[in-house]
Amino acid sequence: MSHVVFPSSEPCTVRRLLIGLLGLGLALALSGCASLLPRGVAQTSKPWANFNQAHAAFERIQPFVTTTAELREQGLDPLVTPNITILNYADIVRRLLPPSGNDFALDPGIRACMQAQTACRGFEIEQRHIDRKRVGNFWLDFLDFRRETTTTGWRFNMLLLVVNDRVVYKLWGGQPDISEVEVTRNPLGPLQGFGQSVLGRY
Repeated sequence: MSHVVFPSSEPCTVRRLLIGLLGLGLALALSGCASLLPRGVAQTSKPWANFNQAHAAFERIQPFVTTTAELREQGLDPLVTPNITILNYADIVRRLLPPSGNDFALDPGIRACMQAQTACRGFEIEQRHIDRKRVGNFWLDFLDFRRETTTTGWRFNMLLLVVNDRVVYKLWGGQPDISEVEVTRNPLGPLQGFGQSVLGRY
């Protein structure tokens, strides 16, 4: 009596296992490549960690009440704190006084500064945190087919006028939430600029 021998399924199972492991390794490698994309951060270190802290500090300042000593307690000392610009009287006039020279409609704090003249100083505080990051497929980016850059962060600037060591005027501005996406596509990838470079020789 003859016996029928069926082929073993072990080689097929091993082959499938190897293919699965290879696919998993390739997926992990491609996902890990994203961490190789360039990233840059531009920020000022002090005095606030985020936009909300900066705005809260502004709200605590009261014109004709807050003194420069109290500003120093909040970390706003132009001689110590980085990124504070000291404005003299001429700088303030150029920025805040209207071309007509009529100060009738000006804020009382600005008028007090104009009357004090050289006894008035200005403190301009500017802080930002900008994070630029390239995202997307590493190989498309590396070969210059497609590059996607995201920019996030915030900006805050504050202007204070001080007369006789007391704040008389305050103003703020900025961007609480910066969110930008820039996408560059080159259909020819690394060869995109090749034609221009060749034609430029002639």
